[in-house]
Amino acid sequence: MKRRLHKKYLVLILAYSGLLLLIPYVLDYRDKSVQHARHGLQQQPRCPDLALLWDNGYKLNGSEETDPAVNRSQSRIHIYLHATWRTGSSFLGELFNQHPDVFYLYEPMWHIWQALYPGDAASLQGAVRDMMNALYRCDFSVLKLYAGTQNITTSFIFGWKMNKVICSEPLCDAHKRREIGLVKEDQCAKCQKRDIRDLERECKKYPVMVIKGVRVLDLSTLVPLMKDPAINLQIIQLFRDPRAVHNSRLKSKQALVKESIQVLRSKKQADKYKRLLVPSSKVNRAESYVSSAMELICDNWLSDMMLVINAPPWVRRNYLRIRYEDLVLHPMEELQRLYRFSNLSSFPALEKFALNMTHGQGYSSDRPFLISSRDAKEAIYAWRERLNVEQINQVEAYCSEVMRQLGYQKNSVDKTT
Repeated sequence: MKRRLHKKYLVLILAYSGLLLLIPYVLDYRDKSVQHARHGLQQQPRCPDLALLWDNGYKLNGSEETDPAVNRSQSRIHIYLHATWRTGSSFLGELFNQHPDVFYLYEPMWHIWQALYPGDAASLQGAVRDMMNALYRCDFSVLKLYAGTQNITTSFIFGWKMNKVICSEPLCDAHKRREIGLVKEDQCAKCQKRDIRDLERECKKYPVMVIKGVRVLDLSTLVPLMKDPAINLQIIQLFRDPRAVHNSRLKSKQALVKESIQVLRSKKQADKYKRLLVPSSKVNRAESYVSSAMELICDNWLSDMMLVINAPPWVRRNYLRIRYEDLVLHPMEELQRLYRFSNLSSFPALEKFALNMTHGQGYSSDRPFLISSRDAKEAIYAWRERLNVEQINQVEAYCSEVMRQLGYQKNSVDKTT
């Protein structure tokens, strides 16, 4: 009996001693947990996926950053004008097409979307990036992948009849490279077709190369090109009031059906956007597709904004955000900002060109993709007269955060600006 009691007491003593030894560790763990929790509350949440995009030896907070960007004043500059359909990107691109020190390409990725139709937009992003990678190195042989049996010459390049390099000496004498003014398509159409290698040689002569496109869905696609020291890609991203974009898209709906379907098809079956592929009974099929894609455009814009916010400082130095409204209402100031970012010099003829392009007569055109002089204010505010209340409310609802980030006030709040 006594032996059993001794065993019980011994077990209790050992248990108690063990408990005493554990208490300091428990208290220490609790204190550390509280400290971590408080520290976590003070830090801004960061998306792991965004962090991984830049995880190449660079720190997001910039404390241990190694800037991969070379001295821009001593190297060839590569710029991508990142936009979406109907944001005024053709006008923005033309400001670079006119500059005598710029080799400019208008929508070269159009060839991919046409050749691989009806491939969904997301599946084409890798091909889009690969094409850009080759073009920025002045390797135009990549175009042969999408030419079929067609011979590759200067006349194969999409938008070639408006291209100042292709239509000017030494490739053609239809225009003089340093004379500022829109290229006359009928004159350029008479230019002799030149081998693509001639264009590659011209490409290598220019200190700045600019590509304008609307077929990059989101900025993350371009991250590898921004990291590549051989390209050191800089981004100019163009935004516009979503209501104005929607209005312009509806106006050009027949021309945008194929692209809208490709964008919508990029979403998975379980995605919330899949329902948008079913046309509404109240509108025609083309209008339904074009309208539905607008929601995805706003989501992509927001994704791009978050990507830049979470990017290292060197990325933000190589990124410029511009609003269409600022560009056309204040063309002189914005032109200076664009050229300063691109390491280009401005001169009076270019400034006069930008001013004239935003002070034309009217806004409507039978050819919606034609670059022409327009009334800037009418172009900005046309959506107020052409969209009904329901359409405006819908855009404001699903693009509300984008509008807030870009400084566009809702219609019910602001009726005058």
